[in-house]
Amino acid sequence: MKMISLSKTLNQANEHFSAGQYSDALRDFSLALKDHPTSKEAYNGAILADMAMSGESGAEALFDYYSILRSEDSEQADTIISEILETMDGTLDQLAGLFDDTIKQRLAYEDGIMYTEFKELVENDKDFNRIFENIMFSTRVIITEKEDFVDFLDNLIDHGYKEMALSYLESALGVYPNDRQLRNLLRRLAKGRELES
Repeated sequence: MKMISLSKTLNQANEHFSAGQYSDALRDFSLALKDHPTSKEAYNGAILADMAMSGESGAEALFDYYSILRSEDSEQADTIISEILETMDGTLDQLAGLFDDTIKQRLAYEDGIMYTEFKELVENDKDFNRIFENIMFSTRVIITEKEDFVDFLDNLIDHGYKEMALSYLESALGVYPNDRQLRNLLRRLAKGRELES
């Protein structure tokens, strides 16, 4: 019996997933696994396709994230996504309280500048890069609202701090894998990288 081409089948599976054809993606990932049972990409893809078919919106964000990571370092991407998938069960609800009131109160007493103050400085000075670099070396920006966090990432991308934005996004997607705003920022970063290469 002829073995399937792993790369061709995975490419097809990835295309199906990107097009929202999750059952076709699952079929292709499963076919790849049948002939290549050690393929981590096929295994992770099958889990993500199954999650997407079950209506878990976080699957799309994780898939996008996985695609970006694989373009940089496929082995590391496989490890990171495997770890995220292993820890997802039951922990997302616990982590969703990342920006709750108790954290806001605790942060208010620590050294740093609140994001609202940082935004005022940028608005007054009209030079995001200069203000951001000065603050990076002297203090830290305290962000307590998810909307401010998204705004901060958006500004980092706009002003050329793409690697830093990606690093923050990696952490945030571990906590909010189904967040549409974060997923859109990730897609924006991915498109920017495609244009640069």
